[in-house]
Amino acid sequence: MFESGQISALAIMVLTIVFSLLGMKSMPKIIDRCLFRPYYFLRKQQYDTIVLSGFIHADLAHLLFNMFTFYFFAFPMERHIGTIPFLILYLVGLVSSHACTYFKHKDNIAYASLGASGAISAVLFAYIVFFPTTMLMIIPIPIPIPAALFAVGYVAYSYWASKQSRGRINHDAHLCGALSGLAFVGVTDPGAFIRVLSALA
Repeated sequence: MFESGQISALAIMVLTIVFSLLGMKSMPKIIDRCLFRPYYFLRKQQYDTIVLSGFIHADLAHLLFNMFTFYFFAFPMERHIGTIPFLILYLVGLVSSHACTYFKHKDNIAYASLGASGAISAVLFAYIVFFPTTMLMIIPIPIPIPAALFAVGYVAYSYWASKQSRGRINHDAHLCGALSGLAFVGVTDPGAFIRVLSALA
């Protein structure tokens, strides 16, 4: 059951699933409206797309993979740090990951991207700092996997999958999102890094 301290994570998850499915199945104009296009971001003042693009996904596999990761890490993160800090973390990850994309593709008129991977990477790597010894059971792998190993695998697989899709999934966002998550912890709770070293020693 979801807890009251996880309300923003639940809201983000529901909105992401609803808008992604609507865009994929019945209202493709939603995806077109929300796409982050670095070339037009300033030229046509499409400022809202830096956030809206995080609530749509390219296909069902892309959506499921991101929501699977979001479910296991975002809910405990909100419970641990609180709703407002969690929302700030998610927004920082979303905006900073697209900022990286902007500077790389701002002169590419054809480039467009979508997806919540950058924001989820921020949540995931912040989680790893707070809970470095967490073990996960991932179907169909029959043995527990360290959360830190899953984080590295998430970024690696996301990058590979987005390259294979040749679509609009933003693989540039993953690393920037991960770094923004670490930076968020460094600013809000720098002692967490010391606790990581103690826990892993």
